[in-house]
Amino acid sequence: MSTTTTKIAILGTGRMGSSIARRLADYEPTLWNRTRAKAEQLGLGSVAATPAEAVRHADVVISSLTGAEAVRAAYEGPEGALATAGGQVFVEMSTAGPDVLEELDPKVRATGSALIDAPIVGAPTAILRGAGAILVGGAPADFERVRPLLAQLGDVRPVGPLGSGARLKLISNSMLATITVAAAELQVGGEAVGLDPEYVFWVLARHAPALEIRRAGYIERRHQPTLFAVRDLHKDLDLALELLQRAKAAAPVVTVVHTVVGEVMEQAADLDITAVITRYVPGSISDEAGQ
Repeated sequence: MSTTTTKIAILGTGRMGSSIARRLADYEPTLWNRTRAKAEQLGLGSVAATPAEAVRHADVVISSLTGAEAVRAAYEGPEGALATAGGQVFVEMSTAGPDVLEELDPKVRATGSALIDAPIVGAPTAILRGAGAILVGGAPADFERVRPLLAQLGDVRPVGPLGSGARLKLISNSMLATITVAAAELQVGGEAVGLDPEYVFWVLARHAPALEIRRAGYIERRHQPTLFAVRDLHKDLDLALELLQRAKAAAPVVTVVHTVVGEVMEQAADLDITAVITRYVPGSISDEAGQ
């Protein structure tokens, strides 16, 4: 598939979906979003009224949605993507867990199409630079059909059969959550014992360089613009703990982190995940959370 001939549809234009659309703007994608205005605001490609309309003439369908229920709603039903599917490769990039993939796979195959999962590790800003990490699960033959397209988003890593990408993404986001909470606790703790906030953050970022893109949250207690919302991280931890518990894998640290994120979500659900620092500095985001 070449850039000039491949037709793509993108279902979901939230933070990540819109970054994917911008990165792949040369393909003149057909966009669909539950709130149409969000897709229209991007000002690129064309906007479809339904997933079925978006998919009708596409070769590749990328979905980047908020969770399993949103994925099911976009794929199924008389206006869903599968209603007009036939021969496409569906690339499911949502963080929705592996179960929904198992449900959808036979339905996608019944249309003569293929399904792979390819969740992204990295902030939307990284996708805009083509610097994400793409975790691909699925049959190698299906993946190879879309490898050049996915490579434009970042480093593409096949990680196993269908669902493997989804599982690995939950492990990844659990690590992100653990680092985020630990850094918040130690940033405030370091300041409490009289250290310069900049020096504290500097040494924390030496251990976890990914913290750098969220410097403002830790140093300035500024949690907007939102790169990754607290509510979405909490949802991902729900899925991760369910996955780990099903496998009878011990997860005491992730369980504690899940509790902390849940407490913060009550007042800062839509703020960036650095808002977990308010667990240690109560009341510091009341104005910001109300915006």
